[in-house]
Amino acid sequence: MRTVSERLAAAIAAQQPLGGIRTEHDSLGTRELPADAYYGVQTLRAIENFPISGVKLRRFGHLVSALAYVKKAAALANAEFGSITQEKATAIIGACDELLEPGSPAAVRLREDFMVDMVQGGAGTSTNMNANEVIANRGLELMGHHKGEYRYLHPNDDVNCSQSTNDVYPTAVKLGVYLSVQDVAAALTELQNALRAKAVEFGDVIKMGRTQLQDAVPMTLGQEFGAYAVMIGEAISHLRRIAQDLLSVNLGGTAIGTGITSPPGYAELVNRKLAEITGLPIREAENLVEATQDSGDFVAVSGTLKRAAVQLSKICNDLRLLSSGPRAGLGEINLPAVQPGSSIMPGKVNPVIPEVVNQVCFQLIGYDMTVTMAAEASQLELNMAEPIMAYDLLMGLMMLRNAAITLTSRCITGITANREHCRDLVAHSIGLVTALVPKLGYEQSAAIAKEALRTGGSVYDLVLERGALSKDELDELLSPEKMTAPRSRTL
Repeated sequence: MRTVSERLAAAIAAQQPLGGIRTEHDSLGTRELPADAYYGVQTLRAIENFPISGVKLRRFGHLVSALAYVKKAAALANAEFGSITQEKATAIIGACDELLEPGSPAAVRLREDFMVDMVQGGAGTSTNMNANEVIANRGLELMGHHKGEYRYLHPNDDVNCSQSTNDVYPTAVKLGVYLSVQDVAAALTELQNALRAKAVEFGDVIKMGRTQLQDAVPMTLGQEFGAYAVMIGEAISHLRRIAQDLLSVNLGGTAIGTGITSPPGYAELVNRKLAEITGLPIREAENLVEATQDSGDFVAVSGTLKRAAVQLSKICNDLRLLSSGPRAGLGEINLPAVQPGSSIMPGKVNPVIPEVVNQVCFQLIGYDMTVTMAAEASQLELNMAEPIMAYDLLMGLMMLRNAAITLTSRCITGITANREHCRDLVAHSIGLVTALVPKLGYEQSAAIAKEALRTGGSVYDLVLERGALSKDELDELLSPEKMTAPRSRTL
């Protein structure tokens, strides 16, 4: 199997007879590229150096948009300071605006050339240069020049003016993650609404609650699903709240936070421009040196994402348990049948949607450990491991969003309850005896429970046989309303 370098060389060689190549150089030497490529020589080297995950920058649209936002804000600030000409700024802004129209033919073509692998060495330099080269080459076309004619618009001198990878990359990643969190929150909100709808639908379905997988006390199936809706609401709330911390950025700090190569006042202006063009309350970090080396915000977001994964996975565990059977398990609910469940057992249907969501949650929990270790790996003035944090956060958010959408549409909305079976389980459970404790006391109630277990009789019948309570008293105590309605608090 040919290496990435060999495949690139073959592609370029195939274009040579047609004159479809151009030559670019960097500090390491000269290389040939496809003439129609918007990326340049440094991107080419990164493609060869990092064939790691197979997941390219273009896979995460919000990250590409974030890079375009940052480069546009920088061009606006640089033009205002006179660091680049207005003509160059206009070309850079024009290229960024095209990137910021996802779905348009221009954006589709440009985004295709964000080709660097998400997992890379160099603390994100390859990502930054990929953006610089694509924007420069499109800017050159807008100025009426050919790709690669960098004397008119240079990736480093102009597109990267007053910037460093060390402030551009973390700022873009923060913004990309922030935007991805909003997508996740929207998907989780749909899930929460679906769970709330089921809580209402199942509000009259009496069933046994369970603790430690043993019969506990009665409740309604609606209460069970209502609790799930609250869990998802908590996940949404925590994700939205922690995402606000991502809007404090180190843009303008350049290499290590001191702002070297940028004019006085640049950091304040470029962050104001970034806030204006995104419509988000982006703010300059309190200390740019600290913000350039500390990845604590990513750890906080990752931890909150893990919390959401744990909550969602617990719900999926319950769905699989409650639907187990259909005859030899709990069988209290039915999940929609979305595919045959076995290549050998006819008629078997598995809970495949909760299963896949469980697996997504396991992956997110693992990602959190990687983000934690990568953040801890920061040394002195920079963290070299931000690319793996970016990959895990963006991939995790994408997977969580997709999992929430799938769980909602392919599972939750189609769940039905086995109402009579749920009621029968309550009627034959010794958990009913708990409701009698206020009248009979713990000792007598425990004796009734033991006898019910030994004989297989029902608690209801045994209480009547003993004459411990009248039928009217027993029916009152064991009414669904009495057993499942939360007691009013006494103030």
